[in-house]
Amino acid sequence: MAYPTKLLAADEKLIHDLHPHWKALISPVVVLVLVVGVGSFAAAYMPDGSHQGLGRLAVLIVGLLLLGFYSLRPFLRWVTTHFVITDRRVLVRTGVLARTGRDVPLSRINDITFSHTFLERLLGCGTLVVESAGERGQVTLSEVPHVERVQRELYDLVENTDERLRGIKEG
Repeated sequence: MAYPTKLLAADEKLIHDLHPHWKALISPVVVLVLVVGVGSFAAAYMPDGSHQGLGRLAVLIVGLLLLGFYSLRPFLRWVTTHFVITDRRVLVRTGVLARTGRDVPLSRINDITFSHTFLERLLGCGTLVVESAGERGQVTLSEVPHVERVQRELYDLVENTDERLRGIKEG
């Protein structure tokens, strides 16, 4: 699900529209496979008796609750989380039903730092911290894919914005 470009300004150019790295979906997929496997096994091997239908119904309900909480919810959170970089600002949008957003103009960015653990480095993701001159200080973007490349491109955008603003002030 792409970030709606209609929410950008008329002459604003989209540079990156990122979701958190796919590693955030590993646990939900493992839970999905385990719940379906164990639930199917439990339902198939229910002892014969008058309460067999109730037992299978209970297995189904418990399985659906587990899937909803540990698979569907993290997946929806992943799908609805956007890290957007344009030629003017950095936008963060999160939330499934209730949404939160944060915009940082490129002209206010003071520092862009990335970090990643050994495993994140192997997977090609990490954490990006964007420090801004404002009340709220910094924005932390977790599980950013290709974090080093994104940091470098964001730095270039900030430098180009600073040069453009200096040219406007001088001219």
